[in-house]
Amino acid sequence: MRIKPFQALYPNFDFVASSDVFCEEAKNKYREFRTSGFFEQTPDAAFYIYQIETPQRTHTGLVTLNDVQDFFDGKIKKHEKTLSEKEQQQMQLFMRWNAILKPVLLTHAPVPEIIRWLYAYAHAHKPMIETFFEKDAQTHRIWPVNRTEDVQHLQALFARHVNDTYIADGHHRTTTIAMLHERRRDKSPEYDFDNLFVAFFAADQLDILDYNRVVEGLKDVSLTHFVVKLSKIFDLEVLPKPAKPSRKHEITMCLQKEWFRLRWKKNVLARQPKDHVTLDATLLNELVFSDIFGIHDVRTDTRITYVEGAKGLDGVRRIANADDNCIGFVLFPVLFPDLMRMADLGESLPPKSTYFEPRLRSGILVKTLKDD
Repeated sequence: MRIKPFQALYPNFDFVASSDVFCEEAKNKYREFRTSGFFEQTPDAAFYIYQIETPQRTHTGLVTLNDVQDFFDGKIKKHEKTLSEKEQQQMQLFMRWNAILKPVLLTHAPVPEIIRWLYAYAHAHKPMIETFFEKDAQTHRIWPVNRTEDVQHLQALFARHVNDTYIADGHHRTTTIAMLHERRRDKSPEYDFDNLFVAFFAADQLDILDYNRVVEGLKDVSLTHFVVKLSKIFDLEVLPKPAKPSRKHEITMCLQKEWFRLRWKKNVLARQPKDHVTLDATLLNELVFSDIFGIHDVRTDTRITYVEGAKGLDGVRRIANADDNCIGFVLFPVLFPDLMRMADLGESLPPKSTYFEPRLRSGILVKTLKDD
């Protein structure tokens, strides 16, 4: 990967009453915050070690610029389809702000030499930013790395060891900059459309959580018909209490306040192509949502509510139990090797298949697109 240092904007937290509120409002009030003096700029171009400490663990990565050509060369890989209307929205925001407020989250196979270096540097230096987000009980810390020898060392490590990366969060931000690079680079040379604003977190520094579904399916399909259809594709087991699935190809279901374990029948899995990755979300979309409920476009059908895994079983149970017509499906998290293989094959995951933790915040590091 071809990474580059840059001068970042960052909040002066002496003027910020609440980190949560500031970052939540950054998208709507960025220009106001900027003109009011809430942001400072680093004096030198740098890389930025970004560390997020949660009650469960600590996650460490590196924020940089990355040559957009790596995206065109297939080194930055997508696993989601992007929508042109969302790219248009992103473009309007970028041009209104003259900035990008949050880096694209890229993940890659772990490189012990890189993470050891980041840990050692962070341990030996005082962070430029240390702020607590009360809502999620997270502490975010940032260290600039600006010495020439350190910058060159990290560039060499990434060029040597990080050949393929995968977009964990920020597909539309990535494709929007790529589109602006192709369309506007020569017409608007004052803008930097040559570089992606990215945060590298190796796979062992991220957690892939489940992304679950609640479907309003029993208005047009009787409960008896649904259970009969379900029993043809799943082995069903009643659960004594709510539970998450324990492995791939297992789903737990909340149906009228009762919980069930569903395992795909062997003949269902045997029918799947051997040269493709078989995801539970794909099978659920095809064999349950489409074949039983008549939901053929899971992107737009309002009968489906997607529930991030961070909300836990209670998030699914609360929505499913609010209406007897609703059914909750809890999926096992997508495995990182499956995500990599699908991206390598140029295939897309179904919508809302992965939820990565931790989440970076808007406005805590900002990349300007042109000088004001």
